[in-house]
Amino acid sequence: MTSPIFVAIDTPDMERARSIAAAVKRHAGGLKLGLEFFCHNGRTGVMELAELGLPIFLDLKLHDIPNTVAKAVQALSPITPAVLTVHAAGGRAMLEDAKAAAPAGTKVVAVTVLTSLDADDLSSIGVANDSHKQVERLAGLAREAGLDGIVCSGNEVAAARKKWKDGFFVVPGIRPANAAAGDQKRVMTPRKAIDAGASILVIGRPVTAAEDPATALREIAGTL
Repeated sequence: MTSPIFVAIDTPDMERARSIAAAVKRHAGGLKLGLEFFCHNGRTGVMELAELGLPIFLDLKLHDIPNTVAKAVQALSPITPAVLTVHAAGGRAMLEDAKAAAPAGTKVVAVTVLTSLDADDLSSIGVANDSHKQVERLAGLAREAGLDGIVCSGNEVAAARKKWKDGFFVVPGIRPANAAAGDQKRVMTPRKAIDAGASILVIGRPVTAAEDPATALREIAGTL
């Protein structure tokens, strides 16, 4: 069985990224490459890591007018990521255009509420709903727009899956029981997130900051 764990390679340093990716290759389900990596290394860097043979989750969280997002997705060619993120807050037309522009083999998922935000943060940007209600609302929008799934914290995934049984649910903010939360505010252990309905887990620092990333990942995988 393929591991549900995607290791977040959040560094601009290509040598370090390659070293971590090679170390976790046997035990990871894929690699998550975000803005920090992409802004420094671009498509060439993504394609270089893709040569290791692991699925690539390209976490760019695209958010702009529909035409711009669609053109940005097309501009990623010849990359064919396994998963690509856009912001649900971009609206239905943007979500539809992003999905239409993506390669056939790419799951396009909508970011709902960042795991670094809590109720006070949402209130400060004018969102009256709590995180659960906001995630449910945006999940419904993503589903109606024809996307494959959403990104949400482990705290909301059970409710989201109940309403979208065949959805693809990406859960970041994953921390083993003994790990520090860092800048994440809504976290969950790997086992609880899988039990709640996560399709894949995104795990970064507990693996990449470990003295031995391969051993750290193997130990986390052993809890699933």
